[in-house]
Amino acid sequence: MISSVFRRAAPLIARTAVRTYTPAVVRSQIACKLPMQRMQIVRTFAAGGDFFLNPDDVAERVITVVKNFDKVDEAKVSSTSKFADDLGLDSLDAVEVVMAIEDEFAIEIPDAEADKILSVEDAVKYIAAHPQAK
Repeated sequence: MISSVFRRAAPLIARTAVRTYTPAVVRSQIACKLPMQRMQIVRTFAAGGDFFLNPDDVAERVITVVKNFDKVDEAKVSSTSKFADDLGLDSLDAVEVVMAIEDEFAIEIPDAEADKILSVEDAVKYIAAHPQAK
């Protein structure tokens, strides 16, 4: 809704600014030579990049969550561990691990995305790029 307000207001603001600060002769020359461009609003983040949380911090927290899962041997957990192949978890156990990760980072992972998280590395990539992860 707010974006539609900005889209509608941008040309009006631009025309008002041109009328306010430019004489009529110059204004007509500018209007003939330069097409009016729409204003763009871009949301930026101070950290930049593709991640909202530091991937190293996320990896540490995900590994801790996985190590605390009762069906996992702590010695086998690493940043490259796969839930089924390396840790011996079945699909239900993997769902429980993903739910524990959701709780740790205070987010909700949609089922379609949760099905794609098959390893610690997958979880770290997803969480680090999630805008609401805490």
